[in-house]
Amino acid sequence: MTGAPKPVTTPALEIGYLEAGDETAPPVILVHGFPDDARTWDRVTPILNDAGFRTLCPYVRGYGPTRFLNPETPRSAQYTALASDITAFADALELERFALVGHDWGARASYCVAAMRPRRLNALIVSPAGYGTGRPAQRMSVEQVRAYWYQWFFCTSRGRDALGEDAAGFCRELWRTWSPGWDFTDAEYEGTARSFGNPDFVDIVMHSYRYRWGYETPDPRYEDAEGFMAGMPDISVPTVLIQGAEDGASRPESSEDKEGHFTGGYRRILVEGAGHFTQREKPEVFAGAILEILRDG
Repeated sequence: MTGAPKPVTTPALEIGYLEAGDETAPPVILVHGFPDDARTWDRVTPILNDAGFRTLCPYVRGYGPTRFLNPETPRSAQYTALASDITAFADALELERFALVGHDWGARASYCVAAMRPRRLNALIVSPAGYGTGRPAQRMSVEQVRAYWYQWFFCTSRGRDALGEDAAGFCRELWRTWSPGWDFTDAEYEGTARSFGNPDFVDIVMHSYRYRWGYETPDPRYEDAEGFMAGMPDISVPTVLIQGAEDGASRPESSEDKEGHFTGGYRRILVEGAGHFTQREKPEVFAGAILEILRDG
């Protein structure tokens, strides 16, 4: 994708987004995670556009050009809040039904959309987060506990200071260790790291991880949604999960054995030679998985 982000206004945000493809083509919304931005899809969207799909890639709250409309709005980033942003984004663009692709935070928010608004989606594509792995009570291996070191660090004042003092430097190390076999360029990283200069970035990141592990209060506006998602409702939307075999953040075992929660079909693809950012590292594989489920549907 080329060109500057477009703005669209929702009840809570002015969302910046990147768009490509025929405006009359079937829409696909692609949502990035942490620490990333809408440019994460730059190698995937041309393949989807050439196949006849319209792509829309929003910047998540706290990233890039996206801004809160009201300075008093809580800078919350629980996944139900991000899910609300996705549906509000689709509403603002008058998209009744769409395919939804989510990576990292975007994946966990997309599960919420699929569970709460299944009729809005014709397909769900997620990577690499397994369903239910955002819950404080989840069981995990010692290796996964170690991989989440940065999340525990963010639950401390020193963690907040470290991100606030040098977000670009801190997040570069995450990229390097999460995808150890990927030799990303300075230009690619720096093009995305500019999005971490959003004035709400640190607050959003802190709330996301502190709330996830029970160290921050929830935003009361999403109380009903949180209660619903706490029960891990089944998902009826046809779903594919894409997991990098060398992911240093969300280890492959964390996305295993989730089939029982999906009643509309579920497939897990393990991508050898890929780490956390499969869409950047293996875009042809990632786009191919999207197209397969869209064409099957």
